[in-house]
Amino acid sequence: MNNNQLESLARKLKALAEPKRLEIIDLLKQGVQCNCNLGGKLNMAPNLISHHLRVLAQAGFITTERDQTDARWIYYSLNTEMLEEFSTEIGMLMDTSEIQPRNSCCGPSRKAIGVEYPVSD
Repeated sequence: MNNNQLESLARKLKALAEPKRLEIIDLLKQGVQCNCNLGGKLNMAPNLISHHLRVLAQAGFITTERDQTDARWIYYSLNTEMLEEFSTEIGMLMDTSEIQPRNSCCGPSRKAIGVEYPVSD
């Protein structure tokens, strides 16, 4: 992965690094929900749930839709396209088939591979 991909992934992980946000993601797997539904299930104040929803929306994990009859109501759902992309990115980063064997270039075991470095007195 290049630096831009790693920085993008780090921003997404930062948005998820709060247990309540993970709970929100889990609850949204049950379908579209409004702030009051989520707040009730998580036993959280409306302003706090709104904060967490805003962070998740800014990171792209969720989408919002205003009610067509009363725009004060906002409905939240998972952005499945982004979640699939995120899952692929995590899979690429955590791909164990890319782990290389240790190359001892320092420490006591360096002598085992014939590497000598000058020692300072």
